[in-house]
Amino acid sequence: MTEKERLQTKVNEMITYFPWYKDYLSSMKPDSLLKLPLITREILEKHYYHQDFNPAWKIYHTSGTSSKKRKKIAYSREDDQDYLDKKVQIYTRFLQDKSIRTAISDMGTGHAANTAMEVFKSIGLICEDIPYHLPVQDHVKLLKQFRPDCLYTMPSILESILSATDHPEQFGIQKVILVGEVASAEWQKKVASRLCIDQKDIMDTVGSIEIGTIAYYSHEHGCYLFVDDLVPEGIKAEEVGLDADLLREDERILVLTSFSRKTFPAVRFVTYDVVRGFKPIHIADKTVLSFQSLVKRVGTEWKHGEKISFYDIEEAAFRHLDKATIWIQVDRNKLLVWIDSPFITDCIRKQIQLDIQDQIPEIGIMIRNGILDEIQVKVVTDPEQFQTHQVKKKVIHHKQWGRH
Repeated sequence: MTEKERLQTKVNEMITYFPWYKDYLSSMKPDSLLKLPLITREILEKHYYHQDFNPAWKIYHTSGTSSKKRKKIAYSREDDQDYLDKKVQIYTRFLQDKSIRTAISDMGTGHAANTAMEVFKSIGLICEDIPYHLPVQDHVKLLKQFRPDCLYTMPSILESILSATDHPEQFGIQKVILVGEVASAEWQKKVASRLCIDQKDIMDTVGSIEIGTIAYYSHEHGCYLFVDDLVPEGIKAEEVGLDADLLREDERILVLTSFSRKTFPAVRFVTYDVVRGFKPIHIADKTVLSFQSLVKRVGTEWKHGEKISFYDIEEAAFRHLDKATIWIQVDRNKLLVWIDSPFITDCIRKQIQLDIQDQIPEIGIMIRNGILDEIQVKVVTDPEQFQTHQVKKKVIHHKQWGRH
């Protein structure tokens, strides 16, 4: 099948699953992927996230939208199997250089957490799952008892576990697989040191609830490689209506087309994830696209155990305030909410903080149990610190100091 025929087949599939896509295409001719329209957040909110899905499909809920409803994302049985197969292939290759027999999943909630046990059992490992609602001290206790060869977790959860024990090397962990959040190379180096393992025994993976697994870090090639059946693009911020100065010169917003995902409109899907060093490399006489690091997410949401959006935060704040200006900052994987309002008191500030954390119930539970850092609400004393041409847009701002 030629590339043009493959693309036409994918477009036809999209129209079958999502009849609205035919009108969205309008008069465009799909003779080139780049001639197809982008699937942006606005398009998904209008046509996908709140539709009635086939009752046979699995439905996952994530962050809120401008409609005040949480997103719904569907996986058919075929999608789930493809998701599992990709993970089994990647993880098996990563684990094969050591005698790995046991694994623990400490993943909070969501699609990755729900499927983790099945993935590791398919690899042939004895595996356990740590429930997200347990206090962090119980996570430490279970890791010491089970002593897993492999730990599957998110950076923020691992950070909390390491902070809760003086001797994490007692866990006996030989391999770590990360997913879900930004994990800088420097941070991974420190984690490896504390666990007394080599940094190459930590594999960071990138994924999303919409697509599934997207990429994984290859220590052999020194970069992130995309999974099979994905066609990645890197676009500038202004191409999706965001400010150009949100990105550095060597940064791009990741756009993905999946030729295997069926029940999500994955044709030029804008992830809003920002990657640095997006470029082609040569592997075994083939040219493949890669990137050097995942640095942040732009737009209206961030991953904090579960995805939380600007709209989730805004809804919680305006339960208590009739007038306010809200800014959201990300400092590494920590969320800070700044509020400027003539009506805010310390009592209201504390209540807003509690309400934001419980806007996504799973996040509130993990925060109270010490698995995630608090989402801190702060009162703005000098509004000029936020006065840029971006401030009236509902976006998350990233601190310019420190590493992402």
